[in-house]
Amino acid sequence: MQPIFITGIGTGVGKTIASAVVTEALQADYWKPVQAGFEEGTDALTIKNLLSNQTSVIYPESYKLQLPASPHIAAREENIRIDLNHIVSCQPSSDTRQLIVEGAGGILVPLNENEFVIDLIEKLQARVILVSRNYLGSINHSLLTAAICKQRKLDVIGWLFNDQYLNYENEIVNWSGYTKIGSISFSKAVNALFIKNEADKIKNELIKLL
Repeated sequence: MQPIFITGIGTGVGKTIASAVVTEALQADYWKPVQAGFEEGTDALTIKNLLSNQTSVIYPESYKLQLPASPHIAAREENIRIDLNHIVSCQPSSDTRQLIVEGAGGILVPLNENEFVIDLIEKLQARVILVSRNYLGSINHSLLTAAICKQRKLDVIGWLFNDQYLNYENEIVNWSGYTKIGSISFSKAVNALFIKNEADKIKNELIKLL
């Protein structure tokens, strides 16, 4: 079973919320191989607190770095080099459950001096869900992300959109050529009930695309 890699058009676009929604919708397992910065808690802990189902397994990080910075810089501060082959060797597997992998930042975030998140996606042989948050400039960022995915021939399942800013999600879908899985509602109170409701909204479309 191919893993599903959640990546975004940049930092702070809602990948962790999207990962929680997808994980809940599929009652899948979750893994964030590279965590940079954890003073306010890890993304894995956030996911654990947001899931309602009792099936999902949350796997530990391959690299848990203290500095909230680009992973290659955070690793360098600790005299570590992120090794993509090591990450692949740590990849969890299950015969019965899908694995959701959350990336760090955007798709071209560097993991070491010459490898990027997109290289990890390829090494994991993962399918991809693209997360776009609606803000001024996000059309450009979304289409650039889609363009590099096409250039590298990634297997993109589709878009998950976050937030509300004007109304151009369908234009991004049309221009990019990648389908829309769904839109995650804006909420100031993101909790397990919110994630469950959003998961129920996208579940059928997501399963159809898989």
